[in-house]
Amino acid sequence: MSEHKQVNVERKEEHKTNNSLLGATFIKYAAYLVIFFGIIWFLITYILPMF
Repeated sequence: MSEHKQVNVERKEEHKTNNSLLGATFIKYAAYLVIFFGIIWFLITYILPMF
């Protein structure tokens, strides 16, 4: 005799937002933008007038 058991597995997916990770990512990309625009400003202000 074979017994068949029916097992229901309930899966819950929790989407957690880590605010510290989100803030760190924002600060990182904001720093990239500041550096990028700083280099552009330096090129326009000092290097471009030399030509």
